[in-house]
Amino acid sequence: MNMRSRTTDARKEYKKSALIESDIVDDPIEQFAQWYDSALAAGVPEPEAMTLSTATCDGRPSARIVLLRGFDHGGFRFFTNYASRKGKELVDNPFAALTFYWPQLERQVRIEGDVQKLRDAESDTYFQSRPRNSRIGAIISPQSESIANREVLEQRFAEYQKRYSENESIPRPSNWGGYRLKPSQIEFWQGRPSRLHDRIQFRHLANGSWSIERLAP
Repeated sequence: MNMRSRTTDARKEYKKSALIESDIVDDPIEQFAQWYDSALAAGVPEPEAMTLSTATCDGRPSARIVLLRGFDHGGFRFFTNYASRKGKELVDNPFAALTFYWPQLERQVRIEGDVQKLRDAESDTYFQSRPRNSRIGAIISPQSESIANREVLEQRFAEYQKRYSENESIPRPSNWGGYRLKPSQIEFWQGRPSRLHDRIQFRHLANGSWSIERLAP
């Protein structure tokens, strides 16, 4: 069997922008908001898509794409099944990392911090805002567990579609809800020519302020 010994030799020069200390704000949440708005304006597909990286208590990492569902100075919010792999890992090790990549802007944002569950009221509000079929999907899926085949899901989905009428409220299951990652470190990465990329890192200090430093690419 032929095996590819390496990936493509294609190279790309990053030339779209620069990240200079005098051009950034001293609040990383506001800086993220500006970059997120730029991603929206540039038509980046699903700019809210982010890699959520978690780890077990013995340091074994795992990562997957989830969707950002709001952010403010309190943190970055996402929702999932508490009994999923990521949910279990967050119980064992309540620290995680988020990574955003917006190739159209040649930008990346990395965020690290501790994670806590949202209050039930916040999870209830978001759950009821979801499309009906997405709410049913959250109820019937034993996320991350082994199942016999796809038909198992489809049969349960059809059962619950019949159980709840179109206009009937569908309650949030107790094993599904939201998390908030409160950042302790945020890094903004801007691609530059010759791989001399700009990296500006914010670190949250004990007094509540943020330090700002440039990292080597």
